Amino acid sequence: EVQLVESGGGLVQAGGSLRLSCAASGFTFDDYVIGWFRQAPGFQREWVALVTKSGTPAYADPVKGRLTISRDTAKNTVNLEMNHLRPEGTAVYSCNVDHFWSQGTQVTVSS
Repeated sequence: EVQLVESGGGLVQAGGSLRLSCAASGFTFDDYVIGWFRQAPGFQREWVALVTKSGTPAYADPVKGRLTISRDTAKNTVNLEMNHLRPEGTAVYSCNVDHFWSQGTQVTVSS
């Protein structure tokens, strides 16, 4: 059974930092691209970042330079370091593999 379990998230002031982690199980971790998405109230879910099987990252334009995605193959975990957070970053963040999704974690950035 594929499981994606998040940790991290919470409330932070604008300009602050948070770290999200996604622990994966139930599939061969090294064989898949893993991504992070977010959905703000009243908006559609949008892609934030991904990391390829070889560890190469890619980022959506709004977060470039402020977020860092990485994968830890020893722990089957993908991390998302978020710095210089902005209020518009307030959303539920989820990690994704193929058609599987984590439960989502709330990130709230206060101004």
